[in-house]
Amino acid sequence: MAQSVQIILEDDLEGGPADETVQFGLDGRQYEIDLSTANAEKLREALRPFAAAGRRAQGKSPRTTGPRSSGGNPETAKIRAWAKKNGYEVSDRGRVHQSIKDAYYAAQ
Repeated sequence: MAQSVQIILEDDLEGGPADETVQFGLDGRQYEIDLSTANAEKLREALRPFAAAGRRAQGKSPRTTGPRSSGGNPETAKIRAWAKKNGYEVSDRGRVHQSIKDAYYAAQ
């Protein structure tokens, strides 16, 4: 036995058949409304002068994936200086390899 599911959109203003779902935003909130073609055009026509006079807002600010760096650890700077002085190859930025940290702590 087969089943068929049919979704029928109704115009949220007038209750008749809706042809499309229109998305819009106002005062920081996003809305969706199901409208007939005629009502969707009325909404677009009503908003057109405001959209033309306004400017597009940027999307939501990008989310960070983790805590931001505080600019480095003072101890890391000491480890780098020690490593360079003792012949280890270490970059001025980025992560210090664990073997270099281990050697530094063993030498203390």
